[in-house]
Amino acid sequence: MSELRDQVREEKEYLVRMRRDFHRHPELASQEKRTAGVIEQELDRFRISHIRIGETGVLGVLRGTLNRSGVVALRADIDALPIQETNDVEYRSRTDGVMHACGHDAHTASLLGAAKVLAANRDHFGGEVRFLFQPAEETGKGAPDFIETGALDGVERVFGLHSAPDLPIDTIGITPGLNNAAVDHFRILVHGKAAHVSTPQLGADALYAASQIVVAIQGLVTRRTSPVEPVILGVGKFSSGTTYNAIAASAELEGTTRTISQEMRLQVREWIDQIAGQTAGFSGAEAQVIWTDVTSALINDPQVSREVAEAAKGLGDHIRIITDRPLSLGGDNFAEYQRKVPGCYAYVGTANAQLPGTLNSLHSGNFDLDEDALVIGAELYAEYAFQWLRKQGRP
Repeated sequence: MSELRDQVREEKEYLVRMRRDFHRHPELASQEKRTAGVIEQELDRFRISHIRIGETGVLGVLRGTLNRSGVVALRADIDALPIQETNDVEYRSRTDGVMHACGHDAHTASLLGAAKVLAANRDHFGGEVRFLFQPAEETGKGAPDFIETGALDGVERVFGLHSAPDLPIDTIGITPGLNNAAVDHFRILVHGKAAHVSTPQLGADALYAASQIVVAIQGLVTRRTSPVEPVILGVGKFSSGTTYNAIAASAELEGTTRTISQEMRLQVREWIDQIAGQTAGFSGAEAQVIWTDVTSALINDPQVSREVAEAAKGLGDHIRIITDRPLSLGGDNFAEYQRKVPGCYAYVGTANAQLPGTLNSLHSGNFDLDEDALVIGAELYAEYAFQWLRKQGRP
C-alpha cells in the first residue's frame, strides 16, 4: 500500500526526534523506566491501549475496525549498553558510561513510527497488532516476561528487526532459517585452600586449577567439535588471589558459549562441567559451574520470511533484499518468540560511506547509523503488519 508507505515517510522528522531523544537518555537493561514512560506517552497520543510487562516492558494493542481476524506482533528492544560514547554529536549520550551502541534507540523509534501510522489507518484493516517494546535484551531477559504474561497468546505471526552496520542503507537482510547462534553464560567457581607459596603442599592452588580449566576449555573447540560446525567457547573474565606470595584459595571464571544446534548446546555444557570438575580435582581443588540460558538460536520461519520479503518489495525500487546474510554467532532473544510463534527477524542496513560514523561496529563507543534507516524500519514494520492482516479471512 503506497499510501501507507508515503505516510511513514512523512514521519521522518518524528522518527529522528524520537531516536535522538532515546539516544540522549540511554538506560541499561531492566532500568528503562524513562524509556518506558516515553513509549507509553506516545501510545496514549496514538490512542493505542497498553500495559506494563514487568517493571519496564510495554505491550501496546491496536485493533483494526474491519470485521477480520488475525493477530500479528511487532517487537523492538529498548535497552542500552554499559559503553562510554565517543561520538561528538549533538545527540550524544548524556549518561556517563551508558550508550545506545546497538541501535535499540532506532528500533524503538521505528516501531513507534509504525504504531503511529497503523493507528491512523485502523479503519483499513481488521484483527490486532501487538507492539512489544522489550527491555533487557542485552542480558537475555525481557522476552520471557512477555511470553509468560500471555503477550503472544493468539498471535499468529511475530516480526522484529535490527540495525546492521555491515549492510549499506536501503538494504534489508531477510534470511530464512538459521541466522544467529544460541548463547549461554557460565561462571566457574574454583574452591581451593590457601597456603604460603613456600609450602604449596599444604594448600590447593585455585588459581593454577582455574588456569588449566581455561586452557582445557579452549582445547574443546579444536579437538572435540567438528570444524564444519561453528562453536565458540570463550572465557572473558578471570579473577583470583589476594597477594603475590600466597596460594589462592579461590578463583572465578566467566565466559560464554555460542552454538548453532541444540545438540551441541547441551554437549558443550556437559564437556565444560566435566573439565571443570576433573581439572580442579587434579590440583586438590573443587569446581562449581553455574549456567545461565541467554537465548536460543534464532531461526527464521521460511514462510514468514517470504511474507516479510514481499512487504519489503513494496517499499520501493531503491530497496535491495538479500537472503544470504552470513550466519552471526551473536545472539538475540527474539529467538524465544520464534519458538512460540512463526516469525522472522530482518536486518536493516544502516551504513553509508558518506557518513563514516555509520561504518563502525555494533557495541563500540563510536557506533552511529544513517537515520534514513529509521524510515525503512518503520515502513517495514507497518507494511508487514498491514499486508498480513489485510490478507486474513473474515471470521
